[in-house]
Amino acid sequence: MSHLGYMEKLLDGVEVEWTPIGDVTLIKTGQAVSKQSISSNPGQYPVINSGRDPLGFIDKWNTKNDPIGITTRGAGVGSITWQEGKYFRGNLNYSVTIKDSAKLDVRYLYHLLCQIQPAIHSLCTFDGIPALNAGRLKSLEIPIPPLNVQDEIVRILDTFTELTAELTAELTARQQQYAYYREQLLTSFNDDKTEIKTLKDIFIMKAGQHISASKISANKSTSHIYPCFGGNGIRGFVDKKSHDGSYLLIGRQGALCGNVHRMSGEFYATEHAVVVTAKDGINIDWAFHKLTLMNLNQYASKSAQPGLAVGKLAGLKVSVPSLDEQERIAAILDKFDALTTSLTEGLPREVELRQQQYEYYRDLLLSFPKPEVVAHD
Repeated sequence: MSHLGYMEKLLDGVEVEWTPIGDVTLIKTGQAVSKQSISSNPGQYPVINSGRDPLGFIDKWNTKNDPIGITTRGAGVGSITWQEGKYFRGNLNYSVTIKDSAKLDVRYLYHLLCQIQPAIHSLCTFDGIPALNAGRLKSLEIPIPPLNVQDEIVRILDTFTELTAELTAELTARQQQYAYYREQLLTSFNDDKTEIKTLKDIFIMKAGQHISASKISANKSTSHIYPCFGGNGIRGFVDKKSHDGSYLLIGRQGALCGNVHRMSGEFYATEHAVVVTAKDGINIDWAFHKLTLMNLNQYASKSAQPGLAVGKLAGLKVSVPSLDEQERIAAILDKFDALTTSLTEGLPREVELRQQQYEYYRDLLLSFPKPEVVAHD
């Protein structure tokens, strides 16, 4: 039986009560905390404040077994947080504590709040610093079915979240493994032909060409078919190409300059990207992994607008093994790269699919019809 059919049967004849969230929970702001206080008092307790992830870890806690929170201010305003056990709740996070008298399961409430995030965002103000007023939040009505129905919804949805968590943990482990093997393979060679060379010895490096921002389209179309690379990846699409083939692109301007991308085929590179062509005897995929490992951002100028000079890059020295060894290393690392970073295959794709599956069933199971208010004469 489908989940939809199962829930229809479960809800048959059941009354769903719509209640302001302020009637069944206590909503309070956490305590003030700063990055300085966290760094001065390191500890084991996560600090939950304006983001989904901990701001840091401190040596004291102010919250225990009260896992649900809502971000009150900043770019992540309205985001739902879940933190089990003991932790420190900051002043940019509302606690949403279920009252003892309420017949409400905490995991049901968490899934529900995630499902109605658009409604929560609609209560936020975005004049200046985005903010969520507690009074407006308390007036938001939520559907509360009987506890046995809540339990079934939680059981189904937690199955998906647990699978997503397992895949995410697996992805983290594989990323760590990838980083370890990349370090080992690119710095320790079993190759008597290894030589020390500069980047200008093994590459041709030139900055891309300027193009007016007005000529760049955000979306691909019949006329704008060529991806346009800037300093931090694809900026959009243009109607002409500057390159055709296999290249590496290094961002040369901005806070993220030094990032490395592979590009094959027809594309346009702006002046904010360094176009790297491999010379004879250099495998382009080995070069990608090597340059990524080098953390080129560390060589950027320390100015308001950080930048990488092509001349400075050209003088950097690297250990270059034989072409056969390069190809062997690239083949191993490409498999790890696909497993850990690909959005069309590998673990990131699996995590995304499971998250989409969770959201689909969450919307299906928690979209209770709200009864119409009948006007009386």
